[in-house]
Amino acid sequence: MGIQLKSKDDIELMRISGQLAAEVLDMIAPHVVPGITTEELDNICHEYIVNTQQAIPAPLNYRGFPKSICTSINYQVCHGIPSKKKLKNGDIVNIDITVIKNGFHGDTSKMFLVGNASPHAKKLIDVTQKALYIGIQQVKPGARLGDIGHAIQKFAESKRYSVVREFCGHGIGKTFHEEPQVLHYGRPNTGIVLEAGLVFTIEPMINIGKRHVKILPDGWTAITKDRSLSAQWEHTLAVTDSGFEILTLREEESIEKDRIEFKN
Repeated sequence: MGIQLKSKDDIELMRISGQLAAEVLDMIAPHVVPGITTEELDNICHEYIVNTQQAIPAPLNYRGFPKSICTSINYQVCHGIPSKKKLKNGDIVNIDITVIKNGFHGDTSKMFLVGNASPHAKKLIDVTQKALYIGIQQVKPGARLGDIGHAIQKFAESKRYSVVREFCGHGIGKTFHEEPQVLHYGRPNTGIVLEAGLVFTIEPMINIGKRHVKILPDGWTAITKDRSLSAQWEHTLAVTDSGFEILTLREEESIEKDRIEFKN
């Protein structure tokens, strides 16, 4: 199936699902502390999505995924399966939330520091979030997908980090993963031309060490081959007539849903 542009009514519904996903990250934040298990975090999120939001946790049973959220710790890059393993002081963890409401998906993720993380872990997290914002800054009608990936790669590599290439952002709507694929590396002025109504995620995965990853025997969890720390942030956004709108923006973020201004 090709790229499906969203109508204004579609995007209005996606604002709702996007904000619900953002609310889950806000809700779970106080629970991300040393001693809690990622399975407990999964249970809390599941109950909140199903009972409070009256929504559906999209990852549960998606292609056989066994849990309602993804939790990726330290050198886990993405798609970590919640388990009985306890978080410990100094861990970093990505929590990836996707909810379905009114038939549409909202997809977002955030990095959390567990207790007191190291300075190099904090720097990785900050650089990765800024890489996401720099990617989003490229989004406007007439720009091309390659502009997004190039900007992210250039920034991350300028900080001596590497960009994971095996996973990418994606179109999203009534289906979890739609076209186009949104790479986090590449050359400017390549790829499809962006136009109003296109909705997709940008979700860079940045490593302290080399970019190479492997999949664990569970068939889902991706880790860095060299066991170096990895971080990821994700937003769902829509291309508007004049630029972009971040559909999963959280109140804590010091940016606007349609404008990002900061120094690199």
